[in-house]
Amino acid sequence: MEKIKMEPKEFWEDQKWGFKHYSELVRKYPDQWVAIRDKKVVASGDLAEVELEAKRKTGKEDIPVIFVESGSHIYRLRK
Repeated sequence: MEKIKMEPKEFWEDQKWGFKHYSELVRKYPDQWVAIRDKKVVASGDLAEVELEAKRKTGKEDIPVIFVESGSHIYRLRK
């Protein structure tokens, strides 16, 4: 049976920091993905690029990445 890999404590602390500072992130990174390490944004932009850049810059695999939505999107439900 394969073991489930748990994210390190730092991952959860960085993710919590991102959500706590979400309003600041919306002003700086609207409608972008952001990667957070050591309670700061280390990469922003398109998802695939952000993940690669964050790993390259930090040398870490476990980096929280969140989408910072500006709230300007309009969603339409289809019937």
